[in-house]
Amino acid sequence: MTKVRLVDVAAQAGVSKSTVSQYLSGRFDYMSKDTKERIQQAIAELNYVPNSIARSLKTNITKTIGIIARDVTGFYTSRTIRGVDDYCKSSDYNVLIYNTDFDPDKEAQALNNLRQINVDGIIISPSGTNTDLINNFVKQGLPIVQFQLEHDGSEKNIILSDYKKAAFDASEYLIQLGHRRICFVTQDFEHVKSRRDRYLGYCEALAKHGIALDQELIQYWHRGDGFLSSPLSLLEHKNPPTAYFTQHLAITSDLLKRLNQTNLKIGEDISLISFEDIPMVEFFKTPITVIKEDPYKIGMEAAKSLLGLIQDKSTPPKRLVMPCTLTIRDSCHRVA
Repeated sequence: MTKVRLVDVAAQAGVSKSTVSQYLSGRFDYMSKDTKERIQQAIAELNYVPNSIARSLKTNITKTIGIIARDVTGFYTSRTIRGVDDYCKSSDYNVLIYNTDFDPDKEAQALNNLRQINVDGIIISPSGTNTDLINNFVKQGLPIVQFQLEHDGSEKNIILSDYKKAAFDASEYLIQLGHRRICFVTQDFEHVKSRRDRYLGYCEALAKHGIALDQELIQYWHRGDGFLSSPLSLLEHKNPPTAYFTQHLAITSDLLKRLNQTNLKIGEDISLISFEDIPMVEFFKTPITVIKEDPYKIGMEAAKSLLGLIQDKSTPPKRLVMPCTLTIRDSCHRVA
């Protein structure tokens, strides 16, 4: 069967090839209703499928964006991707997804691959290792929006949760329940501003209520290695923590595994607040109090911001901060 060409559609509709091309590119506001209907009818009758590759070479617009995520199976990330995809579908954009498995080399490869296939823009949850590469692409005119993690020195087209306020609110909630020994369990935050903001929120809550910061209560967790030292070992000290405040779903999961190996009852013997909601938490024996983010909305806003940059690359950098919600359940108890 002979392949149907653009010129065939034009002949069938009784219009010029240029008119059909503009119709396919969405530039048809000036066309009469009759012209648009004849073009659409010709496309349907001839089963014409536009050659998007040829059109992108001519217009330098692919109607495709890329998402680079560290782990597409994660609850937060998968919901963010869904938000991006839903918004892009409504705007007639395609989405390519790259999973990096937390590997900076894979992230760099994904960035370069997407650049080479000429995507119109990129949404990325960055590792921080490839900040210079991202900044160079931005300077070259490639629209890039970041989400979830903010690193020192990165360009500021970014969508984030209000980590500092959320950490302050959670810490203050525990303090109002009488807790003065709150163990803050985190990943390293030296060069990651979004993690550091959580720490600062925790510190500000302590300072507001006249509680001295005890560095012994700052415990670290590393992806792959787990806890640098068991946070439960602090319970053997003379002045142990009465509550734990974990900064990531994976940290919470590891801590829960360790707590389940003890006789401690969450919500009675020890209190726990987690950053990020936990899937199916309502089925837990003791539902966990959490800081809820809205990753779906963050994905929608990231896509909206990126498509805005694609349409107008002179748009100034934007840092959008989304509110979080402290969802109180049964894992925190009042202490004397």
